[in-house]
Amino acid sequence: FPVTLLAAGAEAIPLESGSVDSVVSTWTLCSIPEVGQALQEIRRVLKPDGRLLFMEHGLAPDASVARTQAWMAPVFRGLAGCELNRDMDRLIREAGFRVAVLEKAYLDGPRFLSFHYIGEAAAA
Repeated sequence: FPVTLLAAGAEAIPLESGSVDSVVSTWTLCSIPEVGQALQEIRRVLKPDGRLLFMEHGLAPDASVARTQAWMAPVFRGLAGCELNRDMDRLIREAGFRVAVLEKAYLDGPRFLSFHYIGEAAAA
């Protein structure tokens, strides 16, 4: 199947509204400066039955891990451009998506980096 790569920021996707079947986001939403705007753009370009598939690390539910994430956030923002403590499912819902499938779990690695949101969402 054909794949087209675009050199563009996610906050302004150069595609027509309703022209995309699926968007796959893996470990990217943590680094987009205007993540809400990017998610709204993703929703805009998706077809009415399109879907957002995502695997993102983010805010952990455990208070001690979340405190470590908050403490480490400025360091990772400066070193890697990554926001460790974004509440991914909340951000996705706030952008107008209905989250149909969601798994939250720690994967291998340091706990402050390894809490993941894995799922599928569609325009609400």
